[in-house]
Amino acid sequence: MVKERARILVVGGGYVGMYTALRLQRRLKPELGRGEAEITVVTPDPYMTYQPFLPEAAAGSISPRHVVVPLRRVLPGCRIIIGEATAIDHAKRTATLTTLATEEEGTGTEQLSYDELVLAPGSVSRTLPIPGLADHAIGFKTVEEAIGLRNHVIEQMDIASSTRDPEIRDAALTFVFVGGGYAGVEALGELEDMARYAARYYHNVRPEDMKWILVEASDRILPEVGEDMGRYTVTELRRRNIDVRLHTRLESCADRVAVLSDGARFPTRTVVWTAGVKPHPVLAASDLPLNARGRLKCTPELTVDGTTHAWAAGDAAAVPDVTAAEPGTDCAPNAQHAVRQAKVLGDNIVHTLRGEPLETYAHKYAGSVASLGFHKGVAQVYGRKLKGYPAWFMHRVYHLSRVPTFNRKARVLAEWTLSGLFKREIVSLGSLEHPRAEFELAAGGKHPHNPGDDTKGSS
Repeated sequence: MVKERARILVVGGGYVGMYTALRLQRRLKPELGRGEAEITVVTPDPYMTYQPFLPEAAAGSISPRHVVVPLRRVLPGCRIIIGEATAIDHAKRTATLTTLATEEEGTGTEQLSYDELVLAPGSVSRTLPIPGLADHAIGFKTVEEAIGLRNHVIEQMDIASSTRDPEIRDAALTFVFVGGGYAGVEALGELEDMARYAARYYHNVRPEDMKWILVEASDRILPEVGEDMGRYTVTELRRRNIDVRLHTRLESCADRVAVLSDGARFPTRTVVWTAGVKPHPVLAASDLPLNARGRLKCTPELTVDGTTHAWAAGDAAAVPDVTAAEPGTDCAPNAQHAVRQAKVLGDNIVHTLRGEPLETYAHKYAGSVASLGFHKGVAQVYGRKLKGYPAWFMHRVYHLSRVPTFNRKARVLAEWTLSGLFKREIVSLGSLEHPRAEFELAAGGKHPHNPGDDTKGSS
């Protein structure tokens, strides 16, 4: 039994936020029923996105609905607030929030008091002051971006198929991906695979007409799977006529021309930016201690160092890796650690409320898996290296076991089974991004989406 009524605030609805709230909901079920505890989750979206499935959603292997987990369904014992925390005053135990209601009412921000704070806002895309980047590039962190990119790629193939201008055709069929980490390589691999398949249905677009370019500033890609598997990935991608450029940076994409640091210039209507992430801005707007990279300084028990009643994990936290051979090493900010940290974090909050000793988070990194398209992948698990079909199969098995809820597991498995029996869907639903466009045009208004104004080249 808890010592007194506890108000627990969870900021963020991603891996750490959802799994921590789920753990607390289970461990504190009697207290929640008696009103001795209250769990509030503040999140900008009413769902948790399982990001490893975004490339497959973009390629059409999984329905977008099955990549997300509705928080209200899995957290019925929690209060869900759709909004964002803009500032944290932990000394006063208050969080400043903006919600959909405050925007509608025009009343500004609101204050929410708490007793225990879990900061898990995740990360945001790390961008650089590159000319044209904000105007022409698209990210790959959300399900909306993944589906938008799928629609965009198919639209570019439609443009190339119907135009008589060779310059427009060349730009439409050139796709530049910046960043050689998981997001960039998997997105490129899946979308190139999808576009190669879709080309068979175009009478004048062939796979060899398309240019796929991967730009990476360091000397290798996919560092998580090891140097050998990284080299194999480069070889595999180049075998598919994908132009992999290491030690290269994007210097400009203004005027729809990608200019690289090696002097190459590519007219293109597609620039996908996946070159890293940075901590969420709310961390800088708090009075909690941060490290040099802007992440929260944490202890192995997942408390914020030097404070009480404040907890963190995942991308926002610098958690010491007690299993590492080298002292001072932090846990990698990835899903593997985030899910396991959330379990220990939830348990430690319960231990604190009940006056029990805390647990230490310790997990030796198991390895990594990555998909490079249908039946293609790389993996390094417990020191064993896999490539090709075995790695791709392990990628699917692992992530199927990790996606939350039995409902999602069953639906994803059913879709994979059906995709193996039937042909891919290659339909572009670009109108989803502007659902009222046709009605407003029919009603006599100006078309709200002028193709000439589209920064990303969609029609």
